[in-house]
Order: sequence, then C-alpha cells, then structure tokens
Amino acid sequence: MISMIARRLVQLPIILLVIYSVTFVLAWALPGEAVVNDEGRQPPAAVIAAIERQYDLDSPYRFYYRYLYRVTGLRWTVETMKGAEGNPGPYVFNLGPSLKYEDWNVNEIIGSSLPVSIVLGLSAMIIAVGLGVTAGVLGAIRPNSWIDLSTLLVALIGISLPSFVIGTVLLIVFPVWLGWGSVGGWGGPQHILWPALTLSLPFAAYIARLTRMGMIDTLGSDYVRTARAKGLPERTVIFRHALKNAFLPVLSYLGPATAFAMTGSFVVEMVFNVPGMGQHFVDAVRSKDLFVIMGVTLIFSGMLVFFNLLVDVMYRWVDPRIE
Repeated sequence: MISMIARRLVQLPIILLVIYSVTFVLAWALPGEAVVNDEGRQPPAAVIAAIERQYDLDSPYRFYYRYLYRVTGLRWTVETMKGAEGNPGPYVFNLGPSLKYEDWNVNEIIGSSLPVSIVLGLSAMIIAVGLGVTAGVLGAIRPNSWIDLSTLLVALIGISLPSFVIGTVLLIVFPVWLGWGSVGGWGGPQHILWPALTLSLPFAAYIARLTRMGMIDTLGSDYVRTARAKGLPERTVIFRHALKNAFLPVLSYLGPATAFAMTGSFVVEMVFNVPGMGQHFVDAVRSKDLFVIMGVTLIFSGMLVFFNLLVDVMYRWVDPRIE
C-alpha cells in the first residue's frame, strides 16, 4: 500500500507537467489577443506591447518557463531563501494575475469559486450514488421486470440528454412554475438542490448501469448461493455480501467522476448562474485569459489525480485481496 502511494506521488509531477504543456499549447493557439478588448476603445500599440512584455505574452517560450517557475513554487522558495533581498509574495504556488479581472489574481479567483464548485459537486455525487445504486439494485433483483426496464429507460435518458436540457427543464418546471427553490444564484440550501440534481443525473444513470451489471453477476456467484443456502435473510445477502463486490466498478468510476463534479459543470453553472470555477473558465477562454485557463486546468488535474489515488486506496479497504 505504502509503495503504491509513493509511486503515484512520484508520478504526480510528471503527469501535471504533461497536462501543463498540452494545455499551454492549446491555450496559446486560441484566436485573439489576451490584452485587447473587443469592446470600447483600444489602447495604443505601444501600451499593448508593454503589457505583453510585462506578462511575458510576447514570447511563448518565456511565458512557458516563467509561469512554470512561479506555479511550481520554485520562485517562492528561491525568493524566500534570499531573505530581505527577495520578494516571495503571499502565495507559494502563484497562479499569476488575471488579465480579465484587473483587481484579482488567479489564486483569489479559484479561492472564491472552488468552495462553491466543491459543495455543488459533492452534493451532486451524493445524489448520484443514492439514486444510481438504488436503481441498479432494484433492477438486478428482478431482471427484465418492469422495474428493471424502467430503471434502464431512465438511465438511458439521463445519459443521452445534455445537461443544459435537463437543467433548463428543471429550472422552468420547479422554481418558475411551481415555486420550489430558487431560480438561480448561490447562498443557501435552496440554491443547491436543482443544480446538484441536474449535475447528478448523468452520473446516477451510469452508476445505475454499473451497479445493475455488477449485482446480476454477483448474485449468480457461488458464495451468494452458499449464503442463501445457510438461510441468511435476503436483505443481508444483497446488501452485505453481493453489493460489496458489485460496488467495485462503481468505486472505480467515482474517482474521475467526483473530480469532474467537484470542479463544477460549466454548463450547469451557466444555466443556474452558480459562481463556480466553470463560469470563470468559460470567461477566460472567451477573453484568452491564459493565467486563469492554466490555473483552473492545473487545479482540476490535481484533483483528478488525487481522487484516482483515493479510489485505489479504497479498493484495498473494500477488498483486501486486491493488490
């Protein structure tokens, strides 16, 4: 276990470096100029050139290495070691300034929006696991019954429908027509339910399919037949013996799914006007704010690697036989 965790931690900086490099190439290739606003009067060419030199936007090579030097914490470490001569700044891992929001840097933007996305994502995954596992178990207990076919149909709809369609329908029907919950915004439990439910449905549909397939395979195994032959209650056989092993594929899926949900769905946040990371990322792509694009991508990638590692650790807890 310890060797596996150590090996994954050694791989982490390599993975993030590859993601950083690919993201940089794609972000730099976006059309438009980062310091030029399409609305209103434009600054003189000399001012634009000075701003580009200040932020290393006039050279992709210099931007790549200087931003990497800052975001990895090397600059903070070097400046701290210089003592009074250095200027390390307030952040160890400095994600840079924002070109769109003049009074904010990327650390502040992510610091204010990431907790919102985490709350929304965790709420969505709790709903997804509850709905998906329940639907999958019910379908596996009575395969090919009307309950099973109904859960499969709902799962297919949940996977097929885009999030903006589900979100728009829920927004119109419940907050607008019925007055249940809030139309948009953020600040209380009434703002969480409908965006969390919208974000959870595709995950719940996939979890239901994985649970159903795993349960059908597990219920036909020898140890389940032995447990039933011993006279154990059916509830004990299903939830204590069958579901534990059938949940392993779901557990594998929960790693990347939780990371994706916790960083927020861009579409869901736009539909419900949730001030999470998704809105800032979309605005950054539109305005070619390279610092926000790079910062949000690195945070998302780090969370993805962390949750995959957490899933590997939980695998050993669920089934100690797994190496």
